[in-house]
Amino acid sequence: MTSLPTGTPARKLGLVIDLDTCVGCHACAVSCKEWNTGGFLAPLTDQNPYGAGVDGAWLNRVHTYEMNGAGETRTVHFPRSCLHCDAPLCVTVCPTGASFKRAEDGIVLVDEDLCMGCGLCAWACPYGAREMDVGVGVMKKCTLCVDRIYSDSATAADRLPACVAACPTGARHFGDLADPKSSVAKLVAERGGYDLMPELGYRPTNKYLPPRPRRDACGQAGEPKLESAATTSGFLGWIDRMLDAI
Repeated sequence: MTSLPTGTPARKLGLVIDLDTCVGCHACAVSCKEWNTGGFLAPLTDQNPYGAGVDGAWLNRVHTYEMNGAGETRTVHFPRSCLHCDAPLCVTVCPTGASFKRAEDGIVLVDEDLCMGCGLCAWACPYGAREMDVGVGVMKKCTLCVDRIYSDSATAADRLPACVAACPTGARHFGDLADPKSSVAKLVAERGGYDLMPELGYRPTNKYLPPRPRRDACGQAGEPKLESAATTSGFLGWIDRMLDAI
């Protein structure tokens, strides 16, 4: 089985995803697919791409849910990819050492030359972040675009994961979560960023920012309260008196 790096990485590169501003456009998923099809994990193959049963390997997916509670109903779009956990069981179950966590930045990767496609890592990941690419017989996952963020030929502005660069609403943020002064760490602290399924103990590096409370037309959080139907004043009171007079 594969061992994890000893000690705490000096850097913990990861994503902070704002569920308040994500609109579910899937630009992150498409740009991820496009970049990685010709990048570090190339190819990301598709099966029957023009038929009714199209399938393939995607490293980033977006799920949409209807959320009810606190007197309101809202649609929440939930992007899902590898969370680059501090204690990833997907790494420690790998029998060949193909799945590994980098000591220098905490990124979890797969060495395709060592992967035999057994699927143990996918079974071990509770987030469903790994996908078997049946076209090449190896496991694929988010790499944080490691070939892009460390590219010597790219400008500093372009050294971002493809999903972050493509997001039209700025819902995806990238940086060093081990640095409390970084913009992503400050976002997590200010907005109450949280781990996905923390009770499992995997300690994800990626964080999610919760949706903000909705505001009414007057800028107040929450929905405006209606007057009591029993009131004798206000608009509802006027309607009540008019109905009584009929």
